[in-house]
Amino acid sequence: MANLVSIQEAVNSFKTLIDGSIELGGIGAKEAMIRSSKPINCIHEAVKSALINAGIDRHRVYPPINASSPEMKLAGFLKHKHQDVCVAPSGHTPESEIMTEGLLQEAADYYGKAYTERVISINIRSQMSSLAKNFDTLYERTIAEAQNLHVRCPKMVLGEVYMIAVKEYNPVSMKGNKVEFINKVGAVQKYIKSFQAINGRIDFTKEDYKYEKVCLLIVDFGQNPAKIYNTNEELIADGLMPANSQANIVELNWESFIPSILKTYESRFGK
Repeated sequence: MANLVSIQEAVNSFKTLIDGSIELGGIGAKEAMIRSSKPINCIHEAVKSALINAGIDRHRVYPPINASSPEMKLAGFLKHKHQDVCVAPSGHTPESEIMTEGLLQEAADYYGKAYTERVISINIRSQMSSLAKNFDTLYERTIAEAQNLHVRCPKMVLGEVYMIAVKEYNPVSMKGNKVEFINKVGAVQKYIKSFQAINGRIDFTKEDYKYEKVCLLIVDFGQNPAKIYNTNEELIADGLMPANSQANIVELNWESFIPSILKTYESRFGK
């Protein structure tokens, strides 16, 4: 289908944008490219494409394909927040209301609670360096995003795509506009275990900190094309996880992500 991209094409485009910026202007250009959101928007497009390939009408996907706006700004218990990718519910109309709970008491909610609860919301994040640094803060923020919406809308189906790079770009080489990598791998097992702990919210009456489905996208940008890890065997073979690890990437891989989200949605709201 026209304009749709696979996750492999998306991570390849991410790599092309980052590598090209380094070759053009070194570390400063790389940082500017990341701030522009162009690389991470490639992953946004893969999420939208997967939804449409799974049968979702493209007119229900926000922002539309190949666009970064308009985003849906949803009201939770703590705050309003623009969501990265949403699926609007079919057969339902937004009904504006004044909120009566949480920190947003007396604030206007354009969509209303009933409509908001039937929206599928998927947020996309990435960590390209220093995987262990600031992990606690980033993880707490991830949990807080789920709680914000689930406390107000318990049945709401939430997804999270979190991409980590297993090799870091070499900052010394970047000063000379060269793309090289530090063969530095760490915290992969920690990320897998941590995201397993907030994945698979089946019972909507509890565990509001969890997501209905998480995709942990583990990528080696040092390979060409970029390598996406989908199995424990691949991670063990490349020395990214010990052979006796209790972590399991299979339940967090890309292939199961959208099908699981749509299955959970159907079980709560119907097709």
